[in-house]
Amino acid sequence: MLSWNEIILRLSLACLFGALIGLERERKNWAAGLRTHMMVCVGACLIMMVSAFGFSDIINAEHINLDPSRIAAQVVSGIGFIGAGTIIFQKQDSTIRGLTTAAGLWTVAAIGLATGGGMYFAAAATTIIAIIILWALKPLELTFLKKYKQHSLKIITNANISNSELFNKVFNNAVIKIQQINFNRAGEELIFICMIESNLNEMQIKSFIENLRTATFIKEVTFTTQ
Repeated sequence: MLSWNEIILRLSLACLFGALIGLERERKNWAAGLRTHMMVCVGACLIMMVSAFGFSDIINAEHINLDPSRIAAQVVSGIGFIGAGTIIFQKQDSTIRGLTTAAGLWTVAAIGLATGGGMYFAAAATTIIAIIILWALKPLELTFLKKYKQHSLKIITNANISNSELFNKVFNNAVIKIQQINFNRAGEELIFICMIESNLNEMQIKSFIENLRTATFIKEVTFTTQ
């Protein structure tokens, strides 16, 4: 059995490791922030201790065979329910957000299990690596992967717009190249989601959007980067 001091140590370390990763998510105002990551990590740590030591009084009894790893294994699959709650699918522009936070929660649960199992170095190393991935690598991602980002243009027009007006104003453009178009009708409006090429500067995009807004048949123009 674990001593009281060892139990407090493991739970405290799990709380610390979860807080370090949760702070990074909290900084970006995600729903799963500081407290969520701390609770997941501490809970996983407790489950690991219960799984490993909670049945020590009967595990060696006659005719009783227990697999302590089975309880801890349920954390790996069970954390998926919490992770799924952080994933948001935005139907309007067909984007998915929150995958990184969900993966972070899954990693925090693993850190909690490692801490509960007494693997302090592994838990601490994983925490440091996770923080590097979530925080330190973000500027590099923005710098080197910027040209691979997808730009989405949402255009809302009147439903009675003619095809010639739309194509001349939006799609027949020498600067902006449309790669993919999705549209649907909502009442008296047409909603177009256009994926455009990524190697554009801000001035080109701003000029194009301002030009679109001058058309009387266009109600709204929204530009987003995925």
